[in-house]
Amino acid sequence: MADREVLETDVLVVGGGPAGLAAAIRFKDLLDAQAKDSNALEASVMVVEKGAEFGAHNISGAVLDPISLKELIPDFASQGAPVTTSVTEDHVYFLTEARSLPLPIVPPPLQNHGNYVVSLNHLVKWLAQKAEARGIDCLAGFPGSELLYEGDAVVGVRTGDKGRDKNGKEKSNFEPGVDLRAKVTILTEGARGSLAKQAISRLKLDAGRFPQVYSIGLKELWQVAEDRFSAGLVQHSFGWPLSKAITVPKVLPVPVKMLAVQ
Repeated sequence: MADREVLETDVLVVGGGPAGLAAAIRFKDLLDAQAKDSNALEASVMVVEKGAEFGAHNISGAVLDPISLKELIPDFASQGAPVTTSVTEDHVYFLTEARSLPLPIVPPPLQNHGNYVVSLNHLVKWLAQKAEARGIDCLAGFPGSELLYEGDAVVGVRTGDKGRDKNGKEKSNFEPGVDLRAKVTILTEGARGSLAKQAISRLKLDAGRFPQVYSIGLKELWQVAEDRFSAGLVQHSFGWPLSKAITVPKVLPVPVKMLAVQ
């Protein structure tokens, strides 16, 4: 068995996207304020990200409601957050193969005035800078491979080994993963995170609960001539190329006891 380096922290966040970095910043601010009031040692917070750098896996554009960012960093604008393009127009179109038909009104859930058009890549990079400025350890290139347990208590994460071939055998440049041990471990690795699936399976977190439901999302990056769009424009569409046929999904029978909702 390979000797593994062990790193300890108070709070470990797995996944360096917007949610993970926001959680780390919030924890660090709260813990530091508590330590200041009690004259205790400042608590340590660590974020590990599987990408080569923070933001490497965040390539989407997005419409951002700034309410959470205001709570996290109230003066985000003066601190240089890449949140500068306000939504100025909302449009909804029904698409056919040859035409786009505008809806006369924009449904309230699709109205984005007061929100911003942002690049998630730029926002994540900025959040990582703010996290590092607070003394948070931000480690890129560290994919989590398995959870560490003491009994049924999660006590950290083991990162993936490096230098294995496609069959899993050690190569000459092999480096064993690191054991990151923490008092609190937060998984922010996405909707189908590998560590979350491990925890759900071992701890039976889905027992007696409705199964999680997922949908497939496709992302495309288009290069558009500058005279074809304006800053702050948000367009929603539905219809073609999807089928016009309506398919009713099969629903599994639900036990009566699961219908009681408080």
